[in-house]
Amino acid sequence: MKTASRQAASFLSHARATEALLEARKFDAFNRMSAFVVHDLKNLVSQLSLMLRNAQRHRDNPAFQSDMLATVEHVVNRMNRLMLQLRTGSEPVESARHVDVDAVVQRVSAAKSGCAVPIETHSLPGAAIIGHEDRLEHVISHLLQNAIDATSAAGRIRVGVEQEDRFIVIAICDTGTGMAPEFVRERLFRPFQTTKESGMGIGVYESRQYVAGLGGSLEVTSQPGKGTTVRIRLPRVEPAVVDSPAGEASGSMSAAVRSELDAAGGEDAAAPAASVAAHP
Repeated sequence: MKTASRQAASFLSHARATEALLEARKFDAFNRMSAFVVHDLKNLVSQLSLMLRNAQRHRDNPAFQSDMLATVEHVVNRMNRLMLQLRTGSEPVESARHVDVDAVVQRVSAAKSGCAVPIETHSLPGAAIIGHEDRLEHVISHLLQNAIDATSAAGRIRVGVEQEDRFIVIAICDTGTGMAPEFVRERLFRPFQTTKESGMGIGVYESRQYVAGLGGSLEVTSQPGKGTTVRIRLPRVEPAVVDSPAGEASGSMSAAVRSELDAAGGEDAAAPAASVAAHP
């Protein structure tokens, strides 16, 4: 009888410990997800703040009014997705599809054009990948904002799209403060690490996960006092399959990469060894 009682007590104790561990893990996962949501909200607030500053000078310009409405629509859609993410506890999964990379880069650059730093753009019409337009735009916007934050009004920023063999390369170059080699090597790739006073250190980690999930990489070269160059390399879509559904696309993108896209949306896929380029 005593043996049975001890076994029952041990079983109950183990069950309680397991339940407590699961609850702690759920709280940890929710807290991490909340941090990512807060980071996205911070970026959206910055976008609206920039629009309001420009509105003081351009509110009577019909072209600005059109851009303002498009910006507000984008922010509303993104915030609705964030609220859905909080309710469901996970990032909504969308099917991968053809993305016009050059159009995304031009749109993000135009949205940031009201900042104090001049932004020079170089386009590559027809540059395309298989991915998620909204999330790629988020990655580029974050990295470009990092360049803006690190660069004085006397500096300059260049954003360009080019092709290298089987890859489309998005290059973001600035003449800003740069980063120490030790930081780039030891801390840049880790979440919650940042060189900015008000930064959260999440955007770089999030960008890395998504780009790696598409079979690409983020590379960084940086020198203190001279600036940083960010290179996002993504598998390009062959011209013959530009208009094909994502599931049927072939060419430079491997079948393994394609099969991961719809399942994980790129963010939660296991990331291969890759450099990350940004001021976090």
